[in-house]
Amino acid sequence: MPKLRGLTASVVAVLALGTAAPTASASAAKPEPKAPKEFVALRDIDPTIVQEMRYTTRHNFIGKRIDGYRQPICILTKPAALALRKAQRQLLRKGYTLKVYDCYRPQRAVDHFVRWAKDLNDQAMKREFYPRVDKSRLFIDGYIAEKSGHSRGSTVDLTIVKLPARHTRPYRPGERLVPCYLPKDKRFPDNSADMGTGFDCFDTLSHTLDPRIKGRQRANRLLLKNTLESLGYVNLPEEWWHFTHKPELFPNTYFDFPVTRRSLTHR
Repeated sequence: MPKLRGLTASVVAVLALGTAAPTASASAAKPEPKAPKEFVALRDIDPTIVQEMRYTTRHNFIGKRIDGYRQPICILTKPAALALRKAQRQLLRKGYTLKVYDCYRPQRAVDHFVRWAKDLNDQAMKREFYPRVDKSRLFIDGYIAEKSGHSRGSTVDLTIVKLPARHTRPYRPGERLVPCYLPKDKRFPDNSADMGTGFDCFDTLSHTLDPRIKGRQRANRLLLKNTLESLGYVNLPEEWWHFTHKPELFPNTYFDFPVTRRSLTHR
């Protein structure tokens, strides 16, 4: 390097410092929080339960992958996961399998929901998920809140699927949306048993015991509800898919570790 021959040793040293890699303290990212040891991956407890983790995809009421969902895995407290394994064994004997849509939900995901709900101009997914609800009422009507039981680790959103389970085609971003309350053969295809509405349908028809839900749809809701409630789960009356295992291990703690297998490692 001929141009450096005339430089003094001190100048060369200064140049070297200016191009050196940043120190570890300056470049190290803030470590992500970890899950307590009481949390497990549902697949490790029962790999037969179907997982369709909606918030890792764009097929949800926001239309984007939700903050904190880095891998499509269901994470729960161990007692909640063990209860699902017992429910699965009962349902398999009746020709059904469980399918989970959402499990543990980090606080950063709830914060994402809240930011979205406050932006009244963003209604990209209204036609499917909240066609009969004005977005300005999502907080008032209880569809969105600043805290979620999912963040405590013992709440799960799920359904039942008749065996053999059919393939559910993936959502294609930008495709024409249809209301979630339409008859099963007209709304977005889902291999779930007919529950009267789709998952995450912001509508009074989603109330578990809504009197307009009759026949096979009501029977399917009751099969899911009765099976889970016999094993310590409690249904949220406004959402046929929403259940919390009691007693909760962490009734007052809202966790924020990301949804990823790495959150469960403690080495």
